[in-house]
Parts: sequence; C-alpha cells; structure tokens
Amino acid sequence: MPVIPGRRALRRARIALDDDLVLGGLMERLAEADPDRVLVDEVDGARRTVGEAAALVDGWAGAVAERVAPGGMVVVATPNGYDQLLLCLAASRAGAVPAPVNDRLRPAELEHIVDDADAALVVRSPDELPTDSPLGTAHPADAGDVGAVFYTSGTTGRPKGAELTHRGILGGLNRAALVPALGRGEEAVCGLPMAHIMGVAVAVGLACASIPVRFLPRFDAEAVLDEIEGRRAGIFVGVPAMYRMLLDAGAEDRDLGCVRLWLSGADAMPAALADRFSRMGGLATLPGVGRVGRAVFAEGYGMVETAGGVAARVALPYLPDAVGRVGVPLPGYRTRVVDPEGTEVGRGTVGELQLAGPGVLKGYRGDEDASRGAFTDDGWLRTGDLVRRGPLGVFTFEGRAKDVIVRGGYNVYAVEVEQALEQHPDVAEAAVVGLPDDRLGEVPAAAVTARSGADLDPEELRTWAHDQLSSYKVPVRVVVVDELPHSGTRKVQRAEVRDLFAG
Repeated sequence: MPVIPGRRALRRARIALDDDLVLGGLMERLAEADPDRVLVDEVDGARRTVGEAAALVDGWAGAVAERVAPGGMVVVATPNGYDQLLLCLAASRAGAVPAPVNDRLRPAELEHIVDDADAALVVRSPDELPTDSPLGTAHPADAGDVGAVFYTSGTTGRPKGAELTHRGILGGLNRAALVPALGRGEEAVCGLPMAHIMGVAVAVGLACASIPVRFLPRFDAEAVLDEIEGRRAGIFVGVPAMYRMLLDAGAEDRDLGCVRLWLSGADAMPAALADRFSRMGGLATLPGVGRVGRAVFAEGYGMVETAGGVAARVALPYLPDAVGRVGVPLPGYRTRVVDPEGTEVGRGTVGELQLAGPGVLKGYRGDEDASRGAFTDDGWLRTGDLVRRGPLGVFTFEGRAKDVIVRGGYNVYAVEVEQALEQHPDVAEAAVVGLPDDRLGEVPAAAVTARSGADLDPEELRTWAHDQLSSYKVPVRVVVVDELPHSGTRKVQRAEVRDLFAG
C-alpha cells in the first residue's frame, strides 16, 4: 500500500530523531517510510527498493537465527557489494554480532580474524543463506550494545577487532532522514568497500537521506567516470587514492559538470587535488546556460575506532582556503590536542588529537592490553594523529605520530613531503617513510608513481622538493614504482613501502 506523503514525512522525522535506533531495525524503519524508493542500483548486480531490501534482511535474519545463538559472531566475508551490508544488518537483526571483512584477504589473514572473533558462522556468499523463513520480529537490542566488530586494516600489525556500538555506527547518520525532498533528487556513485566503516557509514547515510546509490563492487576509474557522465550523477564518494586514479584516467577531459558534491574520507586529501575536482563539477545546471559555478567538496575525518567520521569540513565554491583541512568536530564529540607528555597545547601547536564521544569503540575484542593502550587514564581515545588547531576550532592534519621522521633532531612530517611531491605535474602519488641513518637517526625517502604517459627522474624530483621544502625535509632517496602498496581502502601500506628501500 502506498505511503501518504504527509505520513511519509512524519515517519522519516521519527527515524531522524530516534536515538535508540539499532542496526537490525534500520531497513525495516526505512521501508515503513518509503518502501518503493530505489535504494541501490548495483553495476552488474541487483537493483533493490527499500522494501525489497528490508524483506531480504528479514529473510536472511531468519536463517542466521537458526544457526547462531544471540550474541554469537558472524564473519561476513562475501564479495564486496551492497548485499554485504544487508547481510550484516540481517545478522544484527537476528541478535548476532556481524564482522564484515574483505573477501580478498589472504587465507591466513581471514583465518586469524575467524579465530579471533570466535565466529559461530562464516558467510562467504549471500546464496549460502535461504530467505524462506523470515524472522518477523527483530531480536531485542540496546543502542549501547556492541552492534558490529570492524577489523583494522593491520597497517601496524595483525588486524584487531574494534567493538562498535549500534549508536556509534549509526552515529547520527539517521539525521539524514531530515534532508528535504529538494536535496534528494541526485544519485550518488560509490565504489567503497562495505567491509570498511567508511563504506558502511556512507551507505547508511545515503539510505537515510533517500539518495539512491549506483554502486560499483570493484573500483575502476574509467568505469566510474562513465557512470558519472552517463547517468549525470550529482554525487561521488571516494577516498583520495580514487580521486588520483580518476584524474589519471582523464577526469578533466570528461563532462562532469553534473556533480554538485564530491565527498572524500579515510585519508588526507591534498588541497590541490580537491580544488581540481571542485572545478570539474558545478554548483547548478541552468537551462540554456549550462553549468554554473563550482561543486562543493566535503571531507570527513575519522577512523575505525570512532565508527567513522568525527570531524568534517565543507569547502564551498570560491572559498579554497578551507580546502585540505580536517575541519571541525561533529556534534557530540569532545577533542583535545596534547604533547607527548599528555599536556594540552595551545592553538597553532602540533600535537596528538584525542577524542571522546558516542562513536568511540568499546574496546578491541579479546585484547585487553590493546584496549587499555587505546585510551588515556582519564578515558580519552588516543588517535595517534597529529593535528594543529587553528582559528574557529578548525583542525589541520599534520600526519600520523608514528610517521614523523626525526632527522637530526628536526621533525619531518611525511604528509607535508608527500603533498609537495604530488604537486609535481607528472607525479600521481607519493609515499614518504623514514630510513635509519647512523649519523642523523632517520632520513626521509620517497616512493612515487607517475601519471599515465609520464617519465619521472628521481634526481629531478629531489630538486623539485628542494624548491618546495626546507632542505632537511627533502628525501635523500626517491624511487619510481608502478604502483604503491595499498590497503582495502586504498591507504598506503607504509611498512611495505619501507621494504622497497631494503638492501
């Protein structure tokens, strides 16, 4: 039965204002408000309405309930796709705790996660679960309970399972249900991994905002550009590495004036790169006039341990000075910046960002030592990220504490050197690491990739860097590689980069 518009608006408002919403009830609530709305149109996959997705979640929940006792862990190791999210919602609806993982993990890596989670069920394909015995009523859950476990990417060791609550994961994303109808006319193109918290947060936020998703299970730069251009999509969501690949695939030669909003997260976005994409999009398209203005570029800051975004910035057209900053904390989060001794530092001074708020993890599953080490004695999460607080409380990301290279007593921030190298017209991506040095302690070294068709000379790049940076920040070695090692969310794996300089 169709939902009367006024009743639909009321139901959407109730979703937005429900602080007790849990994962297992999310799709059911969205379906009550607007069952016939298109939720996702997957490339080479399914096209589902909200009502169809809700029915699928309930059907899979019935199958999970027959196999797993309440509180049991379900590792969802299916190929990347929107159904991976729906399977996680189904496990939660059945009273289990889902742990989505990348199906492209090596067997030993997946085995570690399955053992660490003490999984009662491992799902490798949606076809493994029948849908003919729907659950009907969701298992009772509290918003403060652990809603899912997300495993870290393992860039600093073996993956750890971050226990995140329902309230933390939803994190106010349900407020997106208040987006007015005028803002719901766009389609978003997205190719993020659903095994990562950013992919889940984006999908949930768009679902609550009633913005349909054109989802690409495997990111391919040319295919993404074809989708945006061909479908006249108004929104694209990706990580900085994806934006670099789009640029290298000829984004500036495409008609992307339909894009009103570029969204990025999971890693630091170079200011120059964000500015180039803002210029490709448009603020509006007027009949007989065409594209007007520049697109908005928005960036979120967060991590697995905070269930996604905790700070954001929006670069409005013609205000480029805001581009490249982390932004300001989201409502509900408290922040402080401290020196290595834990003393708060003043505005303009670099220090570690520490956080407290609703999305912060409860702890690492089965690892009390890691859980204790993640927090200060007075309960603040240690992010390990170095920031500088500027005017109006705006944070600027300076790098990871573990990525600071101390060269003869001088601090070299890897991100700063990378951004300088990436301003070179022929450099696609750069990664900077510290190498041991008998005299200076550490020295910076850089691995770079070239833009399509370009040839890079390492010594010429060192000269370029010398013109951009203080001499002690210039990499002593530069190597050109075909591709940098990345994680599932396209973050550079610095330990593997360091191996490039071995010997």
